[in-house]
Amino acid sequence: MKPINIKEKHTLFSKQWHPHRIATVDNMQVILAKIKGEFVWHSHDDEDELFQVIKGTLYMQFRDRTEVVNEGEIIVVPKGVEHNPRTKDDEEVHLLLFEKLSTAHTGKVIAEKTQTEYPEI
Repeated sequence: MKPINIKEKHTLFSKQWHPHRIATVDNMQVILAKIKGEFVWHSHDDEDELFQVIKGTLYMQFRDRTEVVNEGEIIVVPKGVEHNPRTKDDEEVHLLLFEKLSTAHTGKVIAEKTQTEYPEI
């Protein structure tokens, strides 16, 4: 039980679209990620996802619209909703995510960016 410095933890890795677990809360995981460019259209049948922007601007694409999530803001993607996070103008965005341990990185979609294990830092 020690404080976790989120900005410091973000300095421990550089690979984009490669989540790192920093904590577990019951059956939930707290994840940090760095993203740049466009991800993969996907959904999670049984899990919601919470995204908090630590640095930069996240563009959360849904099939009918795009929501802009600024630094210091969160967005919750409900289970079953297809989404595709992205950034603009070559910006690297730092995120904190909160989701169930059972959440697959890209849902049922298997893509080049899909990760199956999240290193713990």
